[in-house]
Amino acid sequence: MFYRWILLCALAFAAAAPAQAETAPDEMIHQLSVEVIDAVKADKAIQAGDVGKILALVDAKVMPLVNFPLMTKNAVGRRWNEASPEQQKRLQEEFKALLIRSYSGALTLVKNQTVELKPPTLKLSDSEVEVRTLVVGGKEPIPLGYRLEKSSGQWKIYNVNVLGSWLVDNYRNRFAQELSAGGIDGLINYLAGLNKPGAKS
Repeated sequence: MFYRWILLCALAFAAAAPAQAETAPDEMIHQLSVEVIDAVKADKAIQAGDVGKILALVDAKVMPLVNFPLMTKNAVGRRWNEASPEQQKRLQEEFKALLIRSYSGALTLVKNQTVELKPPTLKLSDSEVEVRTLVVGGKEPIPLGYRLEKSSGQWKIYNVNVLGSWLVDNYRNRFAQELSAGGIDGLINYLAGLNKPGAKS
């Protein structure tokens, strides 16, 4: 479905190139949204759902400007502190693989979409903001929001809102069930199972 493409690109939009420390978060997201969409349109392999190409895109463009450790920690919730460093590493690896696997095929739906900012940027704290955008060019406009925090002079995404639903919060609800049933190792095994070829997420 189209919203799956939005979820993956929500992360990619803010990471198409190195950010400047003085760049406002809304300006950064809008500028780089255009760059990423253009890159996807120009890459036939990504449009065809080439997982290797998508993984390369995520590693090179997305991860440097996403606080993925914080995103994973928030998705796991209060049980995160029970995990050993090795378990935390595995959780991050499996969560990243799940996101890529779940949304890779939706990149084939990129056509004539563009992104518009919806000001004002909301200040959540001295170091956190929420930037709202609107994806247009499809059948219906799709609201898309980002929560970013500033650390060491750089803005990084730690949550994404699509159609009024926060990505991390949705996964936290799913993960809570697995944690209750099998603890940290149970969640890792659950994610690993979802990431096996042919598995349904």
